[in-house]
Amino acid sequence: MTRILIANRGEIALRIARTIAETGAVPLGIRAADEAQAPHLAAMAAAHVLPGMGVAAYLDGAAVIAAAHALGADAIHPGYGFLSESAPFAQAVAEAGLRFIGPAPETLALFGDKTRALTLARACGVPVLPSTTNEPDFAAFCTEHAAHGVMIKALAGGGGRGMRLVRGPDDARGALALCAAEAKAAFGDGRIYIERAITRARHVEVQVIGDGAAIAVLGLRECTLQRRRQKVIEIAPAPDVPAALADRLAAHAVALGKAAGLHGLATVEFLLDRDDADAPWFIEVNARLQVEHTVTEMTTGLDLVALQLAVSGGASLAALDLPDWRAARGFAVQCRINAERIGADGAPRPASGTIVRLDLPGGPGVRVDTAAHAGYTPPPGYDTLLAKLIVHVSNGGLPAAQAKARRALGEWRIEGLATSVPLLIALLDQPRVQIGDVDTRYIDTHAALLAAAARALAPGEDDVPHAPDAGLPPEPGAQALRAPLAGSVAALPVAPGAAIAPGADVVVIEAMKMLHPATTEGAGVLLDLLVAVGDVVAEGAVLGWWRRGEGGAEAQAVAARDPDHVRADLAALQARLALTGDAARPAAIDKRHAMGLRTARENLADLFDNGQFREIGGLAIAAQRGRRSLDDLRANTPGDGMVTGIGMVNAGHCGEDRASVVALAYDFTVLAGTQGHFNHKKTDRLLEMAERWHLPVVFYVEGGGGRPGDVDAAPLSASSLDTTSFTAFARLSGQVPRIAIVAGRCFAGNAVFLGCADVTIGVRGANIGLGGPAMIEGGGLGRFAPEDIGPAEEQYALGVLDMLVDSEAEATRAARGLIGMFQGAVPPGPAPDPRGLRVCVPGDRQRVYDMRALIAALADAGSVLELRGGYGPGMITAFVRIGGEPFGVLANNPRHLGGAIDAPGAEKGARFLQLCDAFDIPVLSLCDTPGFMVGPDSERTAAVRRGSRLFVAAATIGVPWFTVVVRKGYGLGAQAMAGGDLTASHTVCAWPTGEFGPMGLEGAVRLGFRKELEAAEDPDALFRKLVDALYEKGKAIGVAEVLEIDAVIDPAETRDWLLTGLRAARTHPRPRPRDRRRFVDVW
Repeated sequence: MTRILIANRGEIALRIARTIAETGAVPLGIRAADEAQAPHLAAMAAAHVLPGMGVAAYLDGAAVIAAAHALGADAIHPGYGFLSESAPFAQAVAEAGLRFIGPAPETLALFGDKTRALTLARACGVPVLPSTTNEPDFAAFCTEHAAHGVMIKALAGGGGRGMRLVRGPDDARGALALCAAEAKAAFGDGRIYIERAITRARHVEVQVIGDGAAIAVLGLRECTLQRRRQKVIEIAPAPDVPAALADRLAAHAVALGKAAGLHGLATVEFLLDRDDADAPWFIEVNARLQVEHTVTEMTTGLDLVALQLAVSGGASLAALDLPDWRAARGFAVQCRINAERIGADGAPRPASGTIVRLDLPGGPGVRVDTAAHAGYTPPPGYDTLLAKLIVHVSNGGLPAAQAKARRALGEWRIEGLATSVPLLIALLDQPRVQIGDVDTRYIDTHAALLAAAARALAPGEDDVPHAPDAGLPPEPGAQALRAPLAGSVAALPVAPGAAIAPGADVVVIEAMKMLHPATTEGAGVLLDLLVAVGDVVAEGAVLGWWRRGEGGAEAQAVAARDPDHVRADLAALQARLALTGDAARPAAIDKRHAMGLRTARENLADLFDNGQFREIGGLAIAAQRGRRSLDDLRANTPGDGMVTGIGMVNAGHCGEDRASVVALAYDFTVLAGTQGHFNHKKTDRLLEMAERWHLPVVFYVEGGGGRPGDVDAAPLSASSLDTTSFTAFARLSGQVPRIAIVAGRCFAGNAVFLGCADVTIGVRGANIGLGGPAMIEGGGLGRFAPEDIGPAEEQYALGVLDMLVDSEAEATRAARGLIGMFQGAVPPGPAPDPRGLRVCVPGDRQRVYDMRALIAALADAGSVLELRGGYGPGMITAFVRIGGEPFGVLANNPRHLGGAIDAPGAEKGARFLQLCDAFDIPVLSLCDTPGFMVGPDSERTAAVRRGSRLFVAAATIGVPWFTVVVRKGYGLGAQAMAGGDLTASHTVCAWPTGEFGPMGLEGAVRLGFRKELEAAEDPDALFRKLVDALYEKGKAIGVAEVLEIDAVIDPAETRDWLLTGLRAARTHPRPRPRDRRRFVDVW
């Protein structure tokens, strides 16, 4: 019969022993010499006392192997923690003739060395965060990644030990020493490495098992709810992970397992960036049984310890007949219950005491793994994990599992020892936890809030337990230095007799896998120490004595807290940021100004309200480290040729809640504004923000298209056709307003961004084309100068540009005005005398007039922003304000074809209607049309299809529509200008000059009275008579008398008429014709 030594203690030793016994083998146990109570031994057939004390006893591999021999063991199961991932221990077990139940020593050594593990991941094509193990590079690495932060990690082991998040090199210096000490204490190896941090991360892991040849996935787990990088609540399966992403994670895990020849259990851990959910990053592989293995057992029906025993004994995965990991049964949640107290700031401290009562929860689907019992006193110095509560539901999804966990925690009863149960209940009560809107820093960020809720649930707990007296102080006035929590002494950085400053570490205590300093509240001198490194101390115990002093130490501490003091890490950041500004490259900026153009930063400073722009991604550099030095790239490729960020525009008019805008500007002074690897990433990041927060986008698109010189990215790409930036920008169509501005050259991909925008603004002298000179020549199409390709004036006439202006300053002002229209109403501004509208349309019905002057007289002063004025001259489209309210004006131009609607005008108008509808701008139609343009020449322009776009666009929009017939309203053209017919508008009125008819009067007479005109002695006189009769019949007043229009109004009342109608329309807005995704056609 196989005899298996369990080289562990507590709940996991008990859990493993039960499975060993169920398989017919014999469980054997160990305990430390000072472990007076070892409840896990109750499940063992025999036990051995180790010679050491505390945690050190369980880390003594030779002593553990000696215990195995003494008990006649055939194999050793390490559990988790302690020696479970020690390759030297596994090797020693094998050399002692025993079987190690876990992966081979080579596998443990591979995954235990984070450098080798990361190298293997890269070789397997698994995404890996930027990192370094070279200590001389740490400071530079921290500075480079200051925007994201840097995570310090232990090279050997995991579980949160030896981990710190830091923001700069100065912060890193102190944290490096602490992390190294924690790693040394936990794993016997103080080596560390640093990697770029993810600010908002999910922690998702893949459970796998291997038989040395094949690898099987057993499931995914969610471990995002963590405190100080230690897991608190775990879930299986990981919720809300798209199937395609889950398959990728599983494939990555299998690839790593196969490459390592995994023989046993392992967990492959990943971070998912909440700001880029499709970007998983490999963290590490834990080649052992995990604390959270229980939730996988509950959702698969498997016993993972039994699987360990089976594959260790030679079973193949095929023989085990494992289920498909995708077919998880319901959801399981595990809550880790620790013996701890929670401070007011949310910081945990190990709790001490004797359990006098312990009632465990029960019911279907409830499991508790623990070795605790009434009468048990957990010894200090060990991990504080007291129990694991695991619940499972088959139906109802994760909410049902969370509710069951909440109920079971409410049934937990313990007296004599404080636990984390109140914190767990408070955590499960949080709405964001219930919907899964959390990241790995959620608990730490909300520590005080959770602590308050937890303390409200357990108000009777004593915050600071009684600690034994340390005797008399060495001198009068001496003050005690007390332990902030129970644990073991890890370091004594200050010697007796030395001066101490407020907040300085005097004694460092290791507890809960973390280092905690004991400090003084003032400056002084350390008189005596009562502890040594390795001593186990209780919370509140006297560690030493100190005397309060004055002078140097206090002054030094105050200086260190001076908010104006610039530390080295901040100075390094300031120096690095200085390289991103225009002042760092005077020659390039002078060259730009000599061209009569502004820099990207100058344009953005002008666009945003004063001082309101916040740059994002400014520390990026070109992906050319393989061909240029880092100093060169930092000095000459700031931002990778693009400046991006968020700020406020027009806050003084619309209020701060509507003022936020996303902006992107290619920097032509950097690599000619070409599109590089990292500026594409910046583009994607900013567009994702715009989509998530529903913010307008302003894009300065000058540049030369794709950049072939990014050699760093070249090995990772064959065609670059998977670039997502163009899709991301196009996807925003109809979702947020997008304004593109171009000055100078705009070719290839840059031109596509322009073409996809909702509104385009060009500066005279700009050139725009889908290909630049090099591409045209390369395609065998001839040689052309940049000035020959798509001049802005031509593009304006073709409708590619909506506005053509004289300078970047004017373009930026126009953009601010357009953003203002999309931001909504503002307080009413000055307006022209409304009586001026009475003379805008001449009394002579055949006399032409200026429709643009009419629009200016109707709108608030200076508010008119005409779009596509160079294209489709028969239709005027413009944004205006009336009484501070934005309107989209659609107006016939009587100076072009007498106001007849031709194909370009109809197409232009229909697209403008889409734009107004997408961004909730009401439509004002100023109708003066004899109808659609007809004739053979017109039909050759596809007038039927292009003209009909007006009807389709009008019928499918949901914004208020107001029609004012200022003169002619004839035929299908008038119907189109009224939204489809005279009943389609919210209101339709006419000025006294209005005239209506099923077609133009002259045409109607010629068509309807042809015979009479041919037979008349004076056909001209008859023609005039008939036209006059029809005109009298179709006058606005007559049409209103038969209720075909709502009213005939004094032109001076038009503004009031429109504002009254708008208020009424907004009282009960009509639903959109269909609930579908809107988009704005680029044409």
